[in-house]
Amino acid sequence: MIAKLANEFFFWAAWIIIPLLIEIIPAIGNFFILLFKRTRIVTDIKLDFLPNITLMIPVYNSEQTLYRCIESIHESTYPDHLIEIMLVDNGSKDSSFSIFQRAQMDFPTLSMWWMHSKQGKSKALNKAIFNSTGKYIINIDSDGVLDQHALMNIVRKFETETDVDCMTGVILTEPKLIDSTRGFFLRQFRKMEFMEYAQAFLAGRNFESQFNSIYTLSGAFSSFRKSVLMKTFLYNTNTICEDTHLTFQIRSILKKKVHLCNDAIFMVDPIDNINKFYTQRQRWQIGELEVSHMFLKNKLKRPLTGYFSNYVIRLLMTDHTFAFPRMIWYFVLFALGCMNYNFHNIVIACFLIYLLYVFSSFLYYLNIISFLKDYPPIRRYYARKLLYILAMPIYNLFAFFVRFAGIINSIKRKSSWKTLTFTEEVDLAATTVRKDFFFIFRLRELLLNILEKPEKKAEQEDIKNGPDIQTV
Repeated sequence: MIAKLANEFFFWAAWIIIPLLIEIIPAIGNFFILLFKRTRIVTDIKLDFLPNITLMIPVYNSEQTLYRCIESIHESTYPDHLIEIMLVDNGSKDSSFSIFQRAQMDFPTLSMWWMHSKQGKSKALNKAIFNSTGKYIINIDSDGVLDQHALMNIVRKFETETDVDCMTGVILTEPKLIDSTRGFFLRQFRKMEFMEYAQAFLAGRNFESQFNSIYTLSGAFSSFRKSVLMKTFLYNTNTICEDTHLTFQIRSILKKKVHLCNDAIFMVDPIDNINKFYTQRQRWQIGELEVSHMFLKNKLKRPLTGYFSNYVIRLLMTDHTFAFPRMIWYFVLFALGCMNYNFHNIVIACFLIYLLYVFSSFLYYLNIISFLKDYPPIRRYYARKLLYILAMPIYNLFAFFVRFAGIINSIKRKSSWKTLTFTEEVDLAATTVRKDFFFIFRLRELLLNILEKPEKKAEQEDIKNGPDIQTV
């Protein structure tokens, strides 16, 4: 009896302990910390002086989105005459410049500059930094729109918190574009992407900001004191994750804090399709490992000694080192059925893990509802997505497999902005399988030919002899 109970205990513990330690317990702690943080937020501070700011917008074939991006800057509560916009074109082949000219005509109170740079995004951004005049530099992508109060809230945080030198804003996907999506599957996928972004920024990075442990400033929306930015090596041109590299410079070399401005929202276009999702997450994963190796090469040789003292090593071990045993456990599911394990117990264990993940997502859901209090339309949209929490564990599992593929590809392939799409990966895998098992496929064809020959011979004989004719 004791042996049986011990066996049952270790069976359940082996399955549940990892999500419990990595997801559930941190989620409960994060929930209360974020709840406390929400009560301390003050948003009605008035500034006696507003400084000049510079917005950098890298442009590449952005004719479809550039105008509404500039329009959102014009419609913001920050005065136009204090805003300098530097649009840095990285060799666009469409009508992006015509859109810029149109914006100049429509928004004459905005100071806008068009710069050419055909040497990559990093050099384009560095060129804009050197030519900027603002006290604060804000970098946004051309495929999104700023919330009306985003710029004012960023400047307010910089001006009132002197220890804040750089911040990332909150990035969400545009609800109107999500609801107008054609195709049921893609529309549902985009809604879960919206939930993921909300959880990542308003819960995940919001919590990390409290402990100066944000891993990367989002390249789509980040802001800096120019005085601090000029002390760095600026954006690195030898990595596909230049935003992460700059974050490490500021925190690790300059010893400055990296924050989240949780009341500065930037709405971006939702993902186009699964292939774009796959290449995007692959690039993030490969870049994350690449930059970590640049800054932590020696420390990563002794990860256990830095696990408790360095949160980056802790993150890498959770996201990457532990990814391999997690992957093994997924395949063990199939093996357990062949080892006389009770199928009923396996199903219950998986269901319990699923419920734990749903519970942690629900806690974050409550936090996010609280932080969106000052944004009623977005809050209502997010609140109506409560049932999507039930689907988020499946979505996150798919994202995990994509990130895991990125880990594998970072080992065997050279880092590059252009990565294989999901469709191309599947085709490559199929080609590899056919190549590796060529002998088996060839043997199969030979056997089929041997078996088909008698049948073909009989058919030819029937045709040659013609139909049987019986006479009466």
